[in-house]
Amino acid sequence: MKKSILAFISFVLISAVGKAAPVIADHDTMIRKIDTTETIMVGGIKQVISFKGEDRRNPLLLYLHGGPGSSVMNEAGGFTSKLQKHFVVAQWDQRETGKTLQTNSSPVPLTVDLMESDTQELIEYLLKIFGQKKLYLVGHSWGTVLGFAMAGKCPDLLYAYIAISPMVNQSASEQMTLSILKQKARKEQNQKEMDELKAVHIPFENWKQLYYARKWLFAYNGQPIANADTAAVQKYISVWAVTWLPVWNEAIRRNLFKELPVIKCPVYVCAGLQDYQTNFKVTEAYYKQLKAPKKSLFWFKHSGHLIPNTEPDLLQDIIIEKILPDTL
Repeated sequence: MKKSILAFISFVLISAVGKAAPVIADHDTMIRKIDTTETIMVGGIKQVISFKGEDRRNPLLLYLHGGPGSSVMNEAGGFTSKLQKHFVVAQWDQRETGKTLQTNSSPVPLTVDLMESDTQELIEYLLKIFGQKKLYLVGHSWGTVLGFAMAGKCPDLLYAYIAISPMVNQSASEQMTLSILKQKARKEQNQKEMDELKAVHIPFENWKQLYYARKWLFAYNGQPIANADTAAVQKYISVWAVTWLPVWNEAIRRNLFKELPVIKCPVYVCAGLQDYQTNFKVTEAYYKQLKAPKKSLFWFKHSGHLIPNTEPDLLQDIIIEKILPDTL
């Protein structure tokens, strides 16, 4: 069940509120290694962020998790252990997610603009308390919505932006994948699949449409939702949709081909050749059009949408061996 729910989601010592991470003390009198979790004020509410690294003087790397609403703070060691030797890796539970949600709820409805505002405020806060001028920004899936916004609005604060399984024109991506699934259903004369996919509209009008779209996509990828897990997955998605479906649909309408054809900082794109959730063909088309001071596209032959889970070593090696030397 956990595997099925995780697949859908990927599309977590708390200090006193407002207390800065212990990084502004004299470096000669402190241990360089950092491994701490802090609760800070971002966007007018308490939000939780963790820091891990072998040397707090290394460059900052902020990871923007996917979902939306999906914390990866507790599992991040699996895809950042190498990075921690070269960066101070920051993991953030966005509002209505993970430990931040456990601490407090958002007092206002969620919007993409609100989440982007939180992200920029957090970046500025991190740079201030660590005494650095720039950081590396990494986004996965939903996190790339926020990441692209930051690369567009404040490129001067970023050494580089690294987009993993990016959302660049998700409406086109969803339509493309839906067409593939419908064609498969007709070919196999799967009446149930044809009926359920026929009910799907983009943007999604309700949680059932999203469920049907992902259910048959997972089956297409050879990872069908087990019958025993169906009720739990449906319940999760229906609850998730109350908070997040309006935000997701807002993000789906974004079209970076038109809205962000130029980015004024280095951009590195990581895409899975089996990714139909954020369709790799849409990603490649945007990358070819994108203008940036530096850019590279890295293909992950054995991955679909969940590159940090399926090829974590290759992902980290690319960041350490190719992106870091190219940008410092």
